[in-house]
This record gives sequence, C-alpha cells and structure tokens, in this order.
Amino acid sequence: MNAPRILSVQVGRPRQFDVEGDSAKPWTSAIVKAQVPHPVLIGPLGLDGDEQADRVHHGGPDKAVLAYAADHYPTWNSEFPDCGFEQGGFGENLTITGIDESSVCIGDRVRIGDCLMEVSQPRQPCWKLSRRWKFPRLSVLVQQNGRSGWYYRVLRSGVVEADMSVELVDRPFP
Repeated sequence: MNAPRILSVQVGRPRQFDVEGDSAKPWTSAIVKAQVPHPVLIGPLGLDGDEQADRVHHGGPDKAVLAYAADHYPTWNSEFPDCGFEQGGFGENLTITGIDESSVCIGDRVRIGDCLMEVSQPRQPCWKLSRRWKFPRLSVLVQQNGRSGWYYRVLRSGVVEADMSVELVDRPFP
C-alpha cells in the first residue's frame, strides 16, 4: 500500500429520515456526511461541525473520529453496483487511502499535521447504516467481512484537511 493519506474529510449533523414506502418509524441520525473542502479542527470530541444523534452509542472521547479505508469503496461498488457508495458513505469522518483494518492496530498513534490520535476500537456499525442505504443486510455484511472502519481518540487537537499524510508514530500492540 502507498503511504497513508486523507482522501476526504466529512462532517454531518443529525436529521430526521422518513423513508418513503417504509412501514418503520421515522429515525434520526447524522450518518449522512458531507465533504468539507477546507481545513477542519479536530478536538477531543471530534471534528468541528460534526454531531451525533445518539450520544449513548456514538461519539465521545473514545469514538471521536471515525476513519474508513478508501480502498474498500471499489470493492463495495463492484459487489453492489446499484448502491453507488461514495466517500463518506459509511458515515466516516476521514476517508483514508493506504491503510485498512489489516494494517491498523488498537493503540496505534498517528499524526496528521499537529493532530495526534490513537486507534481506540474497531467500528461495529448499527442498523442505521443499513437504513441509510435501504440495504437491510449491510451492517451485518460490514461486520462479517471486516470492512468496518475504526475509531480514533484525540490525544492532541489539530487541523486536518484532504491530502494530508497519516503518519504512524507509535505501535505499542503490533
């Protein structure tokens, strides 16, 4: 793989979804993220402009930033071409090229500009990912195939933007 870089940065705010033709209740989520074309501050609770609808299960210091491997998108789109997955489509804040779940370890510390972050845990997507894409099995498939993404906790705040390098500075648990 090439040296890791941020391909895109995304933020979102909670919104209500009323799924047409769906018998389920309306639901609220911030899973739909928009790309940010300018530098964004990352602090202990995440990116400026990003929020979570369910703060019991999402966000907080140990889930401040969600990262996802850019290299997964071509695979998803070849497997399910009708979905049209794009960067940010899995609710991630950072779409990163050059690393994925096979090359990331819990405890890894990375530097992006002045920002220092630590991998805190793998992501286990909830039902909202499936509802967002109107694809009932998606959350389960993500868990089964390991293309889930990972969370960072923020050790030192800093500004990030697309095309910045992601430098591994420490790997205490290889």
